Amino acid sequence: MRDMDPYTRERHKMVEEQLAARDIRDPRVLEAMRSVPRHLFVPDDLKARAYEDRPLPIGHDQTISQPYMVALMVQALQLTGAEKVLEIGTGSGYETAVLAELCAQVFSIERLEALAARAEAVLARLGYRNAQITTGDGTLGWEEHAPFDAVVITAASPQIPRPLLHQLRPEGIMVLPMGEEQLQSLVRLRKTSSGIQEDYLGECRFVKLRGMYGWEE
Repeated sequence: MRDMDPYTRERHKMVEEQLAARDIRDPRVLEAMRSVPRHLFVPDDLKARAYEDRPLPIGHDQTISQPYMVALMVQALQLTGAEKVLEIGTGSGYETAVLAELCAQVFSIERLEALAARAEAVLARLGYRNAQITTGDGTLGWEEHAPFDAVVITAASPQIPRPLLHQLRPEGIMVLPMGEEQLQSLVRLRKTSSGIQEDYLGECRFVKLRGMYGWEE
């Protein structure tokens, strides 16, 4: 690692000490986290803190999620590389980039135009051609591109947004934080012929999911 630039060294250290040392075991997820330059997705004055295992503000009362939580959510999707994924809450675009490393196509919806524009610019700069962003109410999904193999929601929802469940293909996986305003459970849902299977992956705290099937404005 002596020949690496400081950001690359910090990123590799993040993967080894914050992810691999815990319960992130999927080698593809670890490699994606090792590859995506998180410091390019945070404000300039926070670049020195980009590889700390904590959320950071990105403006508009929004945050970039902590690296561990990004890795945990993405690992829970069980991606193999051929999937079409719907992401609700583009935010900084960091998790969008991680997903783009791991699947065939990412369709991401952001409520705030300023964040969507910045995320698009960073993703284009990094050469991601398999990620598409739009602005709108993410709780309604993106029917034009459905069905999706996987759906990930990066904001706290009081319920399962029904349009997103409808747009998830049979045997597809949805991962979302769900619960109260201040504390949620990270939930993995699998859509099966006999119903919805649920797995709980631990407690978490996310900003609110706004929209018709989320929290009211």
